[in-house]
Amino acid sequence: MNNAAIDGDALSPPILLTADGSLRRVGVEIEFLGPSAQVAAEVLAHDLGGTCKAQDPHAFRVSGIGLGDLLVETDLRHVHPERHPELSLRLGRRMAAWLGTVASPFVPRELITAPMPIAQLPEMDTVVASLRSAGAYGRGAVLWDSLGLHFNIDPPRLDAATVTAFLKAFLLVNDRLRREIVHGSFRRALVLPPDYPQAYKQRVLDPGYWPDLPKLTEDYLAANPTRKRALDLLPLLAHFDEERVRSVLPHEKIGSRAVFHYRLPHAQLSDPAWSIMPDWRRWLLVERLASNLAELGEEGTVFLNLSA
Repeated sequence: MNNAAIDGDALSPPILLTADGSLRRVGVEIEFLGPSAQVAAEVLAHDLGGTCKAQDPHAFRVSGIGLGDLLVETDLRHVHPERHPELSLRLGRRMAAWLGTVASPFVPRELITAPMPIAQLPEMDTVVASLRSAGAYGRGAVLWDSLGLHFNIDPPRLDAATVTAFLKAFLLVNDRLRREIVHGSFRRALVLPPDYPQAYKQRVLDPGYWPDLPKLTEDYLAANPTRKRALDLLPLLAHFDEERVRSVLPHEKIGSRAVFHYRLPHAQLSDPAWSIMPDWRRWLLVERLASNLAELGEEGTVFLNLSA
C-alpha cells in the first residue's frame, strides 16, 4: 500500500493523547512462517539499516532503526525459558535450543515492535516488505491455529471508566469486525479467537454497568479465564493487579502491560498487497464508539432488547 494513500482519519483516533499529555502509541505483532527468526532478523537489520543481536538461539533483536527496536522470535515460550518465569516446566538452555530447532517447521515466528506513535504505523509496510523478501509467508489460517496480526494500544486513560467504555464498544462492533476479517472464509472463521460468553456480553452492555477496577477484573476473569479473546484484557488487568490475575491464571502466557491487546486480525504475508492499515482502521470503529457515551448506552440497550 502506498503510504501517501493513507487517509488522515486512519492516523487520528478521537483521543490522540494520554492523560499525561503524551502521544498514544501502538505496538504491532505479526506472525509468519518461512525463515528462521535469525534469518528474518538479519534481513530486517540489513534492509532497515540496523543491527541484529541474539537474545537466545531463537530470538533476535534489531536495533538502530527509526521505528525503534524490533524483536523476531520463535512463537513458543518454552524455547525462551529465561524470559518466561510463569512456566510450570522450564527447560535448560540446550534443551530449549534443541526444541526450537525441532519445532521450527511447525511453529510460527513472530515480529514484535516497540511501541510507536500512531502516525508511524504506515511505516510498517516497509517492515512487511522486508519480511516478505526474507521468504516470510502465511495466509492467516494455519492448521488448527491462526497467524495473527496483533495491536498493543495505549488506552487514553488508565481508569475503570475508560477500560469499560472500550470493552463495551468492542463488544458492540465485534460481530462486524469478525465478518470483515474472515471475508466469508469458513477456515478463517474457525481460527478466530472464541467469542465472549453471551451472558457476559449482556452484563457488560447493560447501560448501568460501570464497575470499579476490582469488580471489572473479577467479572472478566470469571467469564474469560483465557487470553484467547479478540480483545484480550488480561495484560491490562495484570498491570492493575497482577496478583489477582495470576491467582486465577498462574501459568497463562500473560505479560503485564498497560495496553489493549487487540488480537482478532490475521497476518497475510503471502498477499503482496497486504498491509496492516485496513485492520487498524477497523480498530478505530472501537475508538470512535468508546468516545461517545450516549451512543454506547443506546446501542447497549438495543443489544439487550434483541438478545432478550
